[in-house]
Amino acid sequence: MKKAIMISSATALLMAGGIAVAAPGDRGMRADTNADGAISRAEMTASLNTRFTKMDVNGDGYLSKEDRDAKRADRSAKRGERFAKADTNGDGELSQAEIEAARAERKASKFARADKDGNGKLSQEEAQAMMGKRGGKGMRGKGHKRGGQGMAMMRNADTNGDQKISKAEFTTAALARFDQADANNDGKLTKEERQAAHKGQRGERNKRGG
Repeated sequence: MKKAIMISSATALLMAGGIAVAAPGDRGMRADTNADGAISRAEMTASLNTRFTKMDVNGDGYLSKEDRDAKRADRSAKRGERFAKADTNGDGELSQAEIEAARAERKASKFARADKDGNGKLSQEEAQAMMGKRGGKGMRGKGHKRGGQGMAMMRNADTNGDQKISKAEFTTAALARFDQADANNDGKLTKEERQAAHKGQRGERNKRGG
């Protein structure tokens, strides 16, 4: 049971780090730091290092249940902060008006972040970027079946069976996925290669589910 909990907790971390190829909308291309339209192995490694450090909440050099618990506590605290901010009259309850005001504020904030040039309007590129992020969350919310895939990833990544994922294990597993998606073996991953690999993974999941 303990290992199952650890596996489910770290699966999302590994996917965020690049083991799972991103879906269309592809925020994973943020690792393309030189903006040449492709992610090199060096760029991916640098991105993985940054992500691992961020995910390793307790700084012990491993991704584990403890990190998951710490992240959960942090999310709970942030939810409390958002509730308190929305509860403008401080009565400990949210009225419909307060909820609607909070939603309007979030929408305005999302729009402002998407409006990169600050002209008060969204270009096609800006709108697609905003909708792509929203779409990714929506697909996760509809329950894409990642459990089986994630369990297999974690078992493969945890090569020494200690129920923790070291930085080396994390990086090795992610780069293996990178190499698999690198269709032309040029050491770089284009957006098209990432999307093609994503479609292939989705097809495999559908076959297993069927």
